[in-house]
Amino acid sequence: MGSIALLRQSYLDADWNQRNPAREQNLSLRALNQQRSLPAIFEVRDKLNALRADKLGDEFGVQYIIKGRGDEYQRVNDLKATKAPLILTLNFPDAYQVDDVYDAARVSLQELKHWEMAPANAAMLAKAGVPFAISAADLKDKKKFLPNLRKAVQYGLTEEQALQALTATPAALVKVQDRVGALRPGMEANFLVCSGRLLADDNVLLDNWVQGERYQLSTVPADYRGVYSLQVGTQPEMKLLLAGKPEAPELKIAKAPGDTVKGSLSVNGELATLVFNPTPKTKGSGAIRLSGYYTAESRTFQGDGQLPDATSVKWTARRLEEASRAARRDSVKAPVPPQLGQVQYPFVAYGRAEVPAQQTVLIKNTTVWTSEAAGKLENTDVLLQNGKITKIGRNLSVPSGGRSIDGTGKHLTPGIIDEHSHIAISEGVNEGTQSVTSEVRISDVVDPEDVDVYRDLAGGVVAAQLLHGSANPIGGQSALIKMRWGMTPEQMKIAGAPGFIKFALGENVKQSNWGELNMVRFPQTRMGTEQVFVDAFTRAKEYEQEWKAWNKLSKGKQKKGEAPRRDLELEALVEILNRQRFITCHSYVQSEINMLMNVSDRMGFPVNTFTHILEGYKVADKMKQRNINASTFSDWWAYKNEVRDAIPYNAGIMHDVGLNVAINSDDAEMSRRLNQEAAKMVKYSNLSEEEALKLVTINPAKMLHLDKNMGSIKEGKDADVVLWTDNPLSVYARAERTFVDGRELFSLETDQQLRQQMQQERLRIVQKMLDAKKGGAATQLPTAKPNKHYHCDTMGEEKELDQ
Repeated sequence: MGSIALLRQSYLDADWNQRNPAREQNLSLRALNQQRSLPAIFEVRDKLNALRADKLGDEFGVQYIIKGRGDEYQRVNDLKATKAPLILTLNFPDAYQVDDVYDAARVSLQELKHWEMAPANAAMLAKAGVPFAISAADLKDKKKFLPNLRKAVQYGLTEEQALQALTATPAALVKVQDRVGALRPGMEANFLVCSGRLLADDNVLLDNWVQGERYQLSTVPADYRGVYSLQVGTQPEMKLLLAGKPEAPELKIAKAPGDTVKGSLSVNGELATLVFNPTPKTKGSGAIRLSGYYTAESRTFQGDGQLPDATSVKWTARRLEEASRAARRDSVKAPVPPQLGQVQYPFVAYGRAEVPAQQTVLIKNTTVWTSEAAGKLENTDVLLQNGKITKIGRNLSVPSGGRSIDGTGKHLTPGIIDEHSHIAISEGVNEGTQSVTSEVRISDVVDPEDVDVYRDLAGGVVAAQLLHGSANPIGGQSALIKMRWGMTPEQMKIAGAPGFIKFALGENVKQSNWGELNMVRFPQTRMGTEQVFVDAFTRAKEYEQEWKAWNKLSKGKQKKGEAPRRDLELEALVEILNRQRFITCHSYVQSEINMLMNVSDRMGFPVNTFTHILEGYKVADKMKQRNINASTFSDWWAYKNEVRDAIPYNAGIMHDVGLNVAINSDDAEMSRRLNQEAAKMVKYSNLSEEEALKLVTINPAKMLHLDKNMGSIKEGKDADVVLWTDNPLSVYARAERTFVDGRELFSLETDQQLRQQMQQERLRIVQKMLDAKKGGAATQLPTAKPNKHYHCDTMGEEKELDQ
């Protein structure tokens, strides 16, 4: 996400540099502008980064050529929609060594399926009409290029499409199609001379001509294959068939229809020797040995030979042209199309061939926890239609084409909303290089393939705020998502959601526990942290005034002057000042919470939410005065010095003071049981069960300004609901069905089906790998994978991978 922010700011700076030539020029940006007319190639790690790269290019009117990593088939339609041409590699993964069941268990389903389907990447893109060139990039051994290209053809790419991707398409992408990429008059003399079809197994590259200069690579091997009329002395005429490969032809002699024997042919220079036994099944029979030479003009072998009884003979073998063509054709075996599994969405464990559609669903005769003034409704029906909650009542009828679910003895609640989460984020949660990184956006790096999204659905979670970590006093911008398992990063985001940003206080921002190598960045003290906020908002106010002054100028004066430089870091802070972006602040200690409230009063910006806020019970009255929300843990304490005063009564005390309080996870494991975390407040704070449930439904919805559409069961709101097997605050309760926008994205029944399908798919591909190894295919050992989740203080890119 830091890389994307840097690219975005660099484009803005380059544009500003170009608009103001009289100003001292940044030479790097000037060089960038000078190259803007050239084709731009963006190299990415995977298909999700391909989508991110194209989105960045769209912001600045740049259509990138995207060089991928071979997994584009996993999001064909989404990549097609970008209209970005691709550069494909042929670096197919080797089979894994799966003989050992323990080793096999370490290979994820994603890795298994990618091994099987990667060779079909080009064919699937070609079928979808996605333009692409093919490159030898990423192949450590370039000798694998043609064999891998032939493999791509075996998996469905046509030879014509392959040749197009090696010639005309790359020429067009780099805008030299008027010079190279085709054979026609006026083009540069760049071409290959082959012994046969380029991608035929027996083809030999003979010459490579570059700008009219010949580079001879090899000579064509003599090809004697065909059907011959064989005459040995005065014996009856026989048919001789030479098939197989040119360098090692296979010889068969037909004395009569149905009477065929095998023999051997060896050619050394101009000399040829044929040996065959005309009666191999006869005891004591001998071989006929024929020696001679081949005459190319007459296409004839001839010479002297000796019969088994030592009789000397003359012999000839005259090639029959038409029969020769038939022999060549018959010797080429048609490739057997490989049988492949399905692409699934997402392309990890628990993926499906299709994302479940919105349904019309009537949930009947259940206990409905509305999280509204209506409270808990017994024996009530709820109708979900077109992604919304359309009716709540008793004895409702199922609309035509709808589906009915019996909720008798079960409980229906709003979907849980996690105010503080770090799941579904790609390649790092902290951009910790500066004290202020407000230009960084989690929305740039939403990862829809994180299996924790599915696990959250299994725990009744339907939405979350994905937060930057707590490495900086002012961190990056948040992303508000729904758990739309199987959809794209953009589709995961909640349309029209307000902007949020992560602030942080305490030990992390001053790098207390990060070792000596992290003792150089400001701030290193809590008082330094305060100064970061003051300095940042002072600069933001100056920046805002600069733009206000510019916008007041007439168009004539603006043409004569220089517009201010856009600064994305300061723009985000100006949004906070103007109530267009809202702060979620990581916090623990009373003194620092007071400090930020005082700074916000002085600088004129509001604090929306203190998250963690484990000493909130000490400052709840002051938070109430400022209408600040509190999102906390239920009973976390003693895990570091600054939480030593944490108490499990914190949420209840803040609730009693009148704050809007939520329970959050900050942890991929805890997020799956937020209903139980909320239930603890019944024990510790004497909250009613309904008020306890609000801590993870309507209250976080209000904090995130989403309560108009989410957080409670009310007609007109989004159909984000969970059907539980028991009281949702019970440790025995399981989320039986989780609906997001009226799509059933989790159910206990479907979960069992998916587990069975995954097991069958794993076993099928493992057997295929064993067969590939037996056939001589290269193999690799399974690689160790990190088994970690992001937290507020995670540095780097460690993350749990799909297992």
